[in-house]
Amino acid sequence: MEAARAAAPGAERGAAAVLPERLQRREAERLQGAERQRQRREARVVEEERSEFFIAAFAREREAVEGLLAAGALEEAAARLQGLQKLLTESVRFLAAYEVRQGQEAVARLQSDLGARRQQLQPKKKFAFRTLKKEAAPSCESRPAEPARPPAASPAPAPGYGPAEGEPGGPPLCGFSGFEDEELELGPAELLQRDVLLSELRGCRVRLRGNANTLRVRDCRGCTVLCGPVSTSVLVDGCSDCLLALACQQLRTHRTRSSLFYVQVTSRAVIEDCTKVSFAPYTWSYPGIERDFESSGLDRNRNNWNLVDDFDWLASDMPSPNWSLIPEQERINCWE
Repeated sequence: MEAARAAAPGAERGAAAVLPERLQRREAERLQGAERQRQRREARVVEEERSEFFIAAFAREREAVEGLLAAGALEEAAARLQGLQKLLTESVRFLAAYEVRQGQEAVARLQSDLGARRQQLQPKKKFAFRTLKKEAAPSCESRPAEPARPPAASPAPAPGYGPAEGEPGGPPLCGFSGFEDEELELGPAELLQRDVLLSELRGCRVRLRGNANTLRVRDCRGCTVLCGPVSTSVLVDGCSDCLLALACQQLRTHRTRSSLFYVQVTSRAVIEDCTKVSFAPYTWSYPGIERDFESSGLDRNRNNWNLVDDFDWLASDMPSPNWSLIPEQERINCWE
């Protein structure tokens, strides 16, 4: 009995020692939680400040571009517009999706306005009366008929997609349509801030060396498409067995199968109704590509080539079976 009473004070002291340790742990956890909340609040404030700064800076630059267009200072307007595109590209990581979309639509409208003003301010041909030449008498010697020239890259019909298309006075589309087993190419002067359409090609190899505004690849089979930096969006629709190297801000792929994509994309790529499409980082190059990247406003250090959203696969705990990454040992590094 006495031994039990003697042991009781020791047990009470042990319980008293355990109780402060629990309180200390609980207090430490509370302080850690409070610190995490404080950091999240500060991060949210920083993002809101960045967003507010972007909105103000974007609006200021947009108004400057609009003023330059109205004044006819097209070269300065084009330079400021490239800076506006770069500001938007660099701000994507902290902007809300609707802010990115609004910015892209505003840039596309300004690019369309720039193209329209360039056409409007081009000097018109002067009208002059010309005397009609008399027809020459037919010669006894027959002249050989000139061989028919293959059609060059010419404006193609608009596919009815995108903010810059179908607007009165907007820049016309250029590209290729209906070719089979051909080597096709467009250069920097033909592509600069143009809307490009490739449609109904079969077994063709297409090189687009320059900075286009948008690119549409539609209903192509067994083709290779190598494209320089595209300032805004690329849409691939209804294609199969194709190889594509694309650098852009947005990539959307619809109704496409058994195709390989080598991409540099600022936002997440989107696929819909696609099967057996594979992705790898962009590796195509050509003389002058760095200048075209600078003109496009794309950030070479930002590439989400392996982030793909499949609109037909909503399960978050399992990867989509419709797309995959190209194994590193199978990737193309030499394109010529």
